[in-house]
Amino acid sequence: MHILNIGILAHVDAGKTSLTERLLYERGVIDRLGSVDGGSTQTDTGEIERRRGITIRTAVASFTLGDLRVNLVDTPGHADFVAEVERALGVLDGAVLVLSAVEGVQPHTRVLMKTLRKLRLPTLIFVNKIDRRGAREGELLADIRRRLAPSCVPLNTVRGIGGPEAVTCPVTSPHEAAEVLAEHDDELLELLVEGGTPSTKQVRAALARQCGDGAAYPVLFGSAITGQGLPELLDGIGELLPAVSQEQDEHAARGNVFAIERAPSGEKVAYLRIRSGVLRAREALSFYRGRQGYDGRLTALSVAGAPERRQAVAGDIVKVWGVPEIRVGDHVGEPGPVGQAHFTPPSLETVVRPRTPGQEPRLHAALLALAEQDPLIGTRTLAGGDTSVLLYGEVQKEVIGETLARDFGVEAEFEPSRPVYFERPSGTGEAVEEIQRHGRNEFMATVGLRVEPAPVGSGVGYRLEVDLGSLPMAFHRAIEESVRLALREGPHGWPVTDVMVTLTRSGYSAPDSVAGDFRGRTPIVLARALRLAGTTVYEPCHRFEAEVPLEAFGPVTAKLAGLGGELRDTRRREDAWVLEGEVPAAVVHEVEQMLPGLSHGEGVWWSEAAGDRPVRSAAAGM
Repeated sequence: MHILNIGILAHVDAGKTSLTERLLYERGVIDRLGSVDGGSTQTDTGEIERRRGITIRTAVASFTLGDLRVNLVDTPGHADFVAEVERALGVLDGAVLVLSAVEGVQPHTRVLMKTLRKLRLPTLIFVNKIDRRGAREGELLADIRRRLAPSCVPLNTVRGIGGPEAVTCPVTSPHEAAEVLAEHDDELLELLVEGGTPSTKQVRAALARQCGDGAAYPVLFGSAITGQGLPELLDGIGELLPAVSQEQDEHAARGNVFAIERAPSGEKVAYLRIRSGVLRAREALSFYRGRQGYDGRLTALSVAGAPERRQAVAGDIVKVWGVPEIRVGDHVGEPGPVGQAHFTPPSLETVVRPRTPGQEPRLHAALLALAEQDPLIGTRTLAGGDTSVLLYGEVQKEVIGETLARDFGVEAEFEPSRPVYFERPSGTGEAVEEIQRHGRNEFMATVGLRVEPAPVGSGVGYRLEVDLGSLPMAFHRAIEESVRLALREGPHGWPVTDVMVTLTRSGYSAPDSVAGDFRGRTPIVLARALRLAGTTVYEPCHRFEAEVPLEAFGPVTAKLAGLGGELRDTRRREDAWVLEGEVPAAVVHEVEQMLPGLSHGEGVWWSEAAGDRPVRSAAAGM
């Protein structure tokens, strides 16, 4: 038996969930097609998903193609839920990128494709909605090659495109495909140069190899509504995407957690991708979060597509119960590789409060539960007791509010979103406070700290310049924990990062000193050291590429400059300008919203995280 885990990715409204429904219907998993508008789809099971008609959480459905079992991972298309897509990418063997034949290559499509190409994840491109008025083929294929990937190979064509009678036909001549594939295949190139004609079998084999390597991208036209193009897509999934052989391996299971949900009872349920070995229910396992390990015992498991099985093997996606500590990103069996996010972290922050006074603890617990499902929804407690939440956008904020009300019974109010900033120390600062041998002592603790800049990206470091035995271990732990907690809010009110904190002095008075004395004194000393060192506030930035019509050059560049953007390069391309530069992450959403109006609906925007830069605005606390 072979298994293939594939993701369905798309810009919102390209028809991704409808395509998932059609695939399940064609393979006999469901006996009728669900409707996004009617809220009856298989993978959008949440009440909010059904009502809004968008995918919010990753869902898994399965079907078979001969001896191949395909796990279909339906991911969100809305950019506000890009973190869900990121986690899904880590468990996939391949992907289907869905485009609309009417809207064509959209901004989020380009972001997704850049990520797929960077990961070299084998990908099929499915052009949906060929039956809709305004659907295009030749022009859109040229757009795909120009804006997504030049090495695209169409496997079918369309007759009657743009109407309900549109039908797909296989591409019969292999010559055009051979010319594209010859760039990465010396045998094909030699054959073409000598005037030979490659066979369909030769071209198909070369396409399978290059698709598996992430070097070529098969393109299929079709309609999720009428079913046209679905047989060719299923053939492509079975023949062109690389499956995993499920050979028996009696070693302990290794895998990773990519999603968390709550059962109706409130119990935590985790989705795992098994990389190797065998996973069985009721066996003791080692879990790792980073390099820190913990033990757990599964009470039950369910294998996607094979619920009758009592164990999971390599390639399986499995739901497990019984490990309350488990979180997204944890690894089973051994520590996982330290990787970087494929998408930018959230760049917006909002303050959330309960509408009913007294529900603050309940709200805080609910937000922590949501953060377990989505680690990039970071929360922090602000001065005064308010709680902030990290966000990608306003739709995500609305969904969080609805989820808090529906699942946790907390009606929440959100302040307007603001950019996320952070602080780095500008220099070195030292401070110390000692136990007063005579007079009043607020804290029976001596603490001396030095703060200094650390390498960019290193986060928060802590070390000792005193003997480890100078304090009981409980006091050492109290100081370090207090340092890390206090650095969540620096002199300007933002988290402090890329900092090294050194404990330079320590002392206690037995038997009067307790850990609480060190927890109370440490933030005071640290705040003084930070003030002496000084901190600079930074804002995250995006590297961007925008393509706009010639007449939109002036208005677009003026708007970018007004929002703090910096142009690095401009290139003329036929009837358009390509602009490259840097812009604060906080205004990316605003740029995306204003671009259609300034470019008569023809502008295309792409951006990705690209470091940070100092800011000097009053809003940043400067």
